[in-house]
Parts: sequence; structure tokens; C-alpha cells
Amino acid sequence: MDDRTGLRIVPDTARPPVNRYGNRPTMKDVAARAGVGLKTVSRVVNGEPGVTPDTERRVQEAIDALGFRRNDSARVLRKGRTASIGLVLEDLADPFYGPLSRAVEEVARSHGALLINGSSAEDPDREQELVLALCARRVDGLVVIPAGDDHRYLEPELRAGVATVFVDRPAGRIDADVVLSDSFGGARDGVAHLIAHGHRRVGFIGDMPRIHTAAERLRGYRAAMEEAGIPVEDPWMSLGVTDPERVRRAAEEMLSGPDPVTAIFAGNNRVTVTVVRVLARHSRPVALVGFDDFELADLLRPGVTVVAQDAAALGRTAADRLFRQLDGTLLAPERVQLPTRLITRGSGELPPAV
Repeated sequence: MDDRTGLRIVPDTARPPVNRYGNRPTMKDVAARAGVGLKTVSRVVNGEPGVTPDTERRVQEAIDALGFRRNDSARVLRKGRTASIGLVLEDLADPFYGPLSRAVEEVARSHGALLINGSSAEDPDREQELVLALCARRVDGLVVIPAGDDHRYLEPELRAGVATVFVDRPAGRIDADVVLSDSFGGARDGVAHLIAHGHRRVGFIGDMPRIHTAAERLRGYRAAMEEAGIPVEDPWMSLGVTDPERVRRAAEEMLSGPDPVTAIFAGNNRVTVTVVRVLARHSRPVALVGFDDFELADLLRPGVTVVAQDAAALGRTAADRLFRQLDGTLLAPERVQLPTRLITRGSGELPPAV
């Protein structure tokens, strides 16, 4: 019919229905378009022999035309695997976790598995919620950087066969595989390096003391000072959140007063970056060693001396162990500790200011 403007109006009932999201094409659709049986399509899709080149070409053309994708969910469920693993990080924005996550993903990919990751934001409740959500989606395994210290909530999943490896920090109150860096030894070496360059008033700024790595690095700091016969004074130590404002206040307090520290050992990369900013405005040179390397540390003047851990090796080792669990080649849980290395760039070699 026509309206008063002379335009022809097509009734809604005359328009072909448009399903914006549509149903995904199936193997039955491919078979119908190619004029072959379902078994033939299945053989082509799964790369099995028994199909002539001409038939394979017709099936592939039908697949391309329809936009068909194999339903891996149904396929892997028949095998009892979902071909996916979960990775629970502390903070996706932390540059330390970039190479770790990439290494886990590369190992997963080599095993034909998909990686699903998320962050706990250092919240134990959020960690548990995320881990159990991944388990509910039937991931085959988990790589977890734990935020909490009680992982008994995972016991039913472990009994059900969910392979699990903890990274950077051990699990709490359960026996599980863990891959971590030598936080104690690395911190001890870094502080000993400052002492070897003449420093006796060395400050330590670290993360929250309930975190395993923070506690181990504090222990390494104390050990180095004790081995050098240097009594540690309470004002020289500060642990807490790595919020820049908290770290800035801690550094400024250590650098003020009648007997300020002459050197600072920073407990992680976020602490180190804030301390670098504080020292840039400070009137006298202060030596600095940080735990964890960070981008552009070598371009500062002086370059920042760091205790470096290999984040990619942590991720790769953890993922390798995870797939060995899935393959049944690992029996008892183990603790794997990777070494750190001291990288000297100038800031840790400054002598005490006169």
C-alpha cells in the first residue's frame, strides 16, 4: 500500500525475519550445501582420512560460505576434557604478570588448550569466587597466584581431578604444587650488596606482611643486616599497601631526621618506582636496590640496581607442571624454587653521602 507521500509501505509481515544473532551453522547444514553425508563432513572437519580431494574441496567451500566453526565444547566433553585452563593473577595491570601470563598461555597453546584469566585484586574472597567460577566452567586445571592463606575450599575440586599449581606464593592449608622465586635469598643478596658499598643504615619498604613474598623479603633483609652485625631499628622498616602515597610517606620519613637511612631496599617494582620519584626530589644521593626489574630501569640516571626474578620462567615452569599433572606424570606435590639474579646499574653502588 502507499502512504500520502507516495512511498510504498511494506507491512512487517511481508519482510523476511532477521535474526540479528542467528543460529550457528551446523555440520548438517554443511552436509546439505556440499551434497555429502554427515560422516564425510566430520572427517574433513577433524582432518581424518578417507575423503577424496574433490569432495574435501566441496565441503571446505561449504564451510567457508556458511561460516561454520567446529563445536569444540561438545567434542572435548566427550573426551572428558574442556581443553581450557584458568589463570588467577593478583593484578592484571602489574607489569610483572605480563610475561608470566604470556608464558602460561604459550604452554597452554602448545597443548591445544585455551587460557582464561582473571585477577583477584589481592582480595582472598574474590580469589575464591574466581577460582570456583572457573571450576564451574569445567577448566581442566588452574594456575593460581594466591591472595588468601586458606585454600581448603579447593579440596573438593582437587579430589575431582582439577590439576592445580600455585605460583609466586604457596597455597595455604593444603598440599599443592608451588613454583616460586627465591625471595629470601634475593633480598638478602640485594641488602648485602648495599652493605658491601658502605651502607649501615639501610631502609626496607615492602608490601603487606601477610603476603608470603613480602614476609620472605623482609626476612632476607633482616638476615643480611644480622650477618653484617648491624642492629635493625624499627623506623628503618615499613610494610603495607603499595599505594604510592603510603610508600612516599614511608620513604620521606626514613630520609628525614637526625639519622636518616643512606640506602633503601624496595620490596617490589611498584615500591621501587615510587621511591625513584621520591629520590629524584631529594637533596642528597641515596642508594637504592629494588626487588623486581621494571621497564626503563636501565635508562634512569643512575640506572636502578635490581634483584630480578624471571617471571616468564615462573609461568612456564608452573604451566609445564600443570600439564604433567594432567598427563599423570606427576605424583606428589613439590615446591620448585627458581633463583634470582642481581643486576647492577649504578643506584645500588652509590656510597653513603658524607
